[in-house]
Amino acid sequence: MENFQQSPPKFVRKPVNWKGVKRIILWVVLALVVLAIGSTCWYTVDDKQQAVVTTFGRVTDVTEAGIHFMLPLGIQQAHKVEVNVYQNIELGYQTDATQDLGYTVSEDESKMITGDYNIVNVDFFVEYKVADPVQYLYGSYEPELILRNLVQSQVRNVVGSTPVDSVLTDGKEAIQMQVKELIVEVLETYDIGLMLTDVKIQDSEPPTEEVIAAFKAVETAKQGAETVINEARAYQNAQLPAAEAEADKLIKNAEYLKQKRINEANEQVAMFNAMYAEYANDPEITRSRMYYETIQKVLPGVKVYIDMSEGGVETLLPLESFVQEGGDAQ
Repeated sequence: MENFQQSPPKFVRKPVNWKGVKRIILWVVLALVVLAIGSTCWYTVDDKQQAVVTTFGRVTDVTEAGIHFMLPLGIQQAHKVEVNVYQNIELGYQTDATQDLGYTVSEDESKMITGDYNIVNVDFFVEYKVADPVQYLYGSYEPELILRNLVQSQVRNVVGSTPVDSVLTDGKEAIQMQVKELIVEVLETYDIGLMLTDVKIQDSEPPTEEVIAAFKAVETAKQGAETVINEARAYQNAQLPAAEAEADKLIKNAEYLKQKRINEANEQVAMFNAMYAEYANDPEITRSRMYYETIQKVLPGVKVYIDMSEGGVETLLPLESFVQEGGDAQ
C-alpha cells in the first residue's frame, strides 16, 4: 500500500448576511428613537409646583401635581413653577452664615430719611409667593427684581412721611401695614404673578452711637412710665370693687329707708282714712274715743275716773294715787 499523508480539513468562510445586520441596526435605532420620543411624552409635577404647558410656544394649560402626558418632539413643553413655596426679599441686610453677626449690612438700601428730616437705618424682611404661574413666566421680565424695586420704593415713601420717633419706637407696626397695603394695591394694578404675604421691619436704628444711646434712654423712660401706669391701674382695679360695694350698700340702705318711710306714711294714711270713715258715721263717739285714747297716751299707767254730772260736765280725776294713799293711812 502506498502511504499518503492526509491533508487537514479546510474551513470555508460563509458570506456575511448584511441584510440581517442592517435589520438589527435599524431596530436598535428605532428603539432608541421611540425611547427618546417616549421620554418627552410625560412629565411629573410635585405638590409644591404647577406646570405651565405651551403648545408651539402658546400657553394652553396649567397642570397640578402628578404625572401628565404631552405631545413629543417639542410640540408641547411644560414649565414648572414653585407656587407653594414662600420666598423672601431682604432689604438693608443680607443673611450670611459666614459673618459673625449672621448677616451683611447694606447701607445703600437701609439708609432713609424720615418725615422730620432725620436719617435712620431700617431693615425690611418681605415674604412673597407665586400666585399666577402664567403671569409670573410671561407677564414681565424678572418679576422678583420688579417686586424688590417696588418694595424699596414704597418703604422709602412711607418712612419718608413718618416722624423719626415712630420709626424707631412704637410706629413700626403701622409702617408695616401701610407698606403692605401700598404694595398689594400696585401688584393688583400691574399683575406680575406674585403675591405679597408679609412685610416686617427687622431693625431700625439711628446712624450714630450717640443717637442710639439717646433713643434707648427715651425708650427706657417710656417703659418706666408704662410700668407706673400699669401699677396705678392695678391699684385702681383692687380698690374700685370695694368702693363700688360700699356705694351699693349705701344705696340699698337708702332705698330701704325710703321704702320704710313710704310704707309708714301709707299706713298712717290708711289709719286716718279708716278713722275718718268711723268719724263720719258717728262723730260724737269717735271724738270721745279719740279723746280718751289721747289721755291714755299722755298719762300712761294712770287710772282715770270719769264723773258724769247732771249738767253734762265730765270730770276726769286721776284719783288712784289718792285712793292708795288713803288706804295706807287707814
